[in-house]
Amino acid sequence: MDRDTINILCKQYCLNEQIIKYVNQKEKLILDKFQHIDQIKEYNQYKVLKGMQESKLNSTDFNWTTGYGYGDIGRDKVENIFSSVFNTEDALVRPMIASGTHAINLTLSGLLRPNDEFVSITGSPYDTLQKVIGVQGDNKGTLLDYGIKYREIPLKNNKIDINRVINDISNTTKLLLIQRSTGYSDRKAITIDEMKIVIEKIKENNKNIIIMIDNCYGEFIEKIEPTDVGADIMAGSLIKNPGGGLALSGGYIVGKKNLIEQVANRSTAPGLGKDCGLTFGTTRTVLQGLFLAPHVVAEALKGALLMGIVYKELNFEIIPDLEDTRSDIIQAIKFELPERVVQFCRGIQSASPVDSYVIPTPWDMPGYDDKVIMAAGGFIEGSSIELSADAPIREPYFAYYQGGLTYEHCKLGVMKSLNNLYNYDLIDKNKLT
Repeated sequence: MDRDTINILCKQYCLNEQIIKYVNQKEKLILDKFQHIDQIKEYNQYKVLKGMQESKLNSTDFNWTTGYGYGDIGRDKVENIFSSVFNTEDALVRPMIASGTHAINLTLSGLLRPNDEFVSITGSPYDTLQKVIGVQGDNKGTLLDYGIKYREIPLKNNKIDINRVINDISNTTKLLLIQRSTGYSDRKAITIDEMKIVIEKIKENNKNIIIMIDNCYGEFIEKIEPTDVGADIMAGSLIKNPGGGLALSGGYIVGKKNLIEQVANRSTAPGLGKDCGLTFGTTRTVLQGLFLAPHVVAEALKGALLMGIVYKELNFEIIPDLEDTRSDIIQAIKFELPERVVQFCRGIQSASPVDSYVIPTPWDMPGYDDKVIMAAGGFIEGSSIELSADAPIREPYFAYYQGGLTYEHCKLGVMKSLNNLYNYDLIDKNKLT
């Protein structure tokens, strides 16, 4: 970083020069890891490009219909491309899927029937999904309300307990759910290598059981995806990794054709399935976002590494650790004090291009039992592939950082968050020298 840039950061962003120098020093320790990230980015970029070429994407595919959406060629091309990229038989990609949680709920409710059982084999799922299932909150219309049975099997030493999973499968067990990302927990994300071993062993004993992956935050982290190693169906959000920061809304579900057909019938109506559903002119931005996604995810991963080393060197516990295999874009930091969490998130918000002046405050966010603070000053509201951070206000006070469309923006977020903690005497300043 040259002197001119340092001057801009000090004068225009009110950063302490000691913070800037510290971050620059720590950055040098991780530069060798960027090469591996760039190799994965390059591979995935060619994979996405090939999917678009094989589908014969052309400029007229960006037109769209009205009403029922019959004959929307662009919508069909989007789903063909997603199916190609994720190496599956079929896909459902729609702007009306409101979130990753919606995509997961749509999949579960499309595949499961009364008295069917599904099991989360990565322990308790993310907070909002617990409300969908019905194990938390008092919402109506949950999966449990419809007579679907649910169990969960905790991780064993931070790994899926394969033997217990296999032994606990009953005659009513229809689906096993794997949540790839860490969620609001203190565990590492589940890697593709671990998924491969787990899926193979389960299928050896129960070839007909459906294995579903919640792939939120995990797309393009590695050269292959869970569907490349035997997962039957997978769901995620377009305003996370695969949207590349451009998708305005939406979610995707990819997998075996017969399973996608069932989910599509749930998304519209039996007999209509994938044949109707308006795209509202989103085809272009969805595909532009997908085209950029491998690069954007790589930038976010580099930012997560920088965030990790900066706070680890200040003696904060981080998950994943620097040498761990990463399987999502999230960098968790254990702050131990709620004041640190709040000031960290406010620092991230102040680095945002949108709503940088807003001061995040913990609030009772729908779908969560604890107050949650969110820093999310993005171009797309709630887009967690953009620079963002969030945290439930509960012990041991982890904050979860993710995203960043460019590495430079990630770096500013790191510096602004640390500067906030510095100004409020919430770090050991002696360690900055």
